[in-house]
Formats: sequence, structure tokens, C-alpha cells
Amino acid sequence: MDSEELRTVQAPLKARYRNAPEAALVTLSAQGRVDQTHVACKVQTGRALVTAGLHPATGGSGLQACSGDMLLEALAACAGVTLKAVATSIGVRLRDAVVHAEGDIDFRGTLGVERDVAVGFQAIRVRFEIDADASQPEIDRLVELTERYCVVFQSLNVRPELSMHAQPTPGTV
Repeated sequence: MDSEELRTVQAPLKARYRNAPEAALVTLSAQGRVDQTHVACKVQTGRALVTAGLHPATGGSGLQACSGDMLLEALAACAGVTLKAVATSIGVRLRDAVVHAEGDIDFRGTLGVERDVAVGFQAIRVRFEIDADASQPEIDRLVELTERYCVVFQSLNVRPELSMHAQPTPGTV
């Protein structure tokens, strides 16, 4: 897909969203089912069923996916797709690009060993290896626009409103 094809595909969507902003609000969802035998949760990804379990640093076997790794994988995927879309849009031809996402977790927080240690990632870094017919200022602009438009990056960077609650399963009290 070149920049003209991308504009052609996106133009009617942009026009629709300008004229009817409510049409741009889409609710994405995910569902998991807690495993009854293991400390795990099975999540349907749309392409495959993934069983997530404890990271080995918290007592897991390492045979199941770690949700922290899955978060970084989602970030790498989103950053890669956004990088390609932005490059296509601004006319930068990528010969190759690799996205690295890595994050630091102090598992003392997750395991409740130290109350003062935060639960979750303390730092997350995204790094690109970009091979393109582009100058350094063009590459810098490409990364800047990727950061601006990457949904997962921005969701982590500008924290969305979060909530968590339980509701009874139909037929139970």
C-alpha cells in the first residue's frame, strides 16, 4: 500500500468522523476465562486461544504466556503498525524495521513483599531499528508521529479512566 492508497482508504473514514464524531467511538473488548485447575486465564485473541499464567519470577512455570509480556507484545505490535502507517502516509519507504519493547518490573510489589514497591512496570522503553531511504530528521519525525498516534503507547502514557468490578453470574446469588 502506498500513501495514495492509504489516503483513499482513510479519507471516507476521516470525513465520517468529522461529520459524526460519535461514529469514531468504538468499544474494543477482550475476554478471559479463569482456569479451574491452574493459576491461569485463557484469553481468546481473535486468532488463537492464549493461556496466560504466572511469570516465573512469581512462581510460574514459564510454559504459559505472561500478561506483562503480552502487554509489551501489544505495544510492539501497535508501534510497528503505526510506524508503517505513518511511514506510508508521509512517503518514507521502509526497507526494514524492527520494534523492541521492554519493561522493568520489581516483582517485590506484585508479590506483596515490599509495600513501598509499585505493582507493575516501573519503566517501559520502545526502540526501533529502522532501515529506510530517509535522513535522520525524517526518521526522528517518523518516530515522533508514531509515538503520537500509537494507541497502546498513548494509553499507557496518558492513563485512561480505569475501573474494575464484579457482577454475579446469571443464575447465582
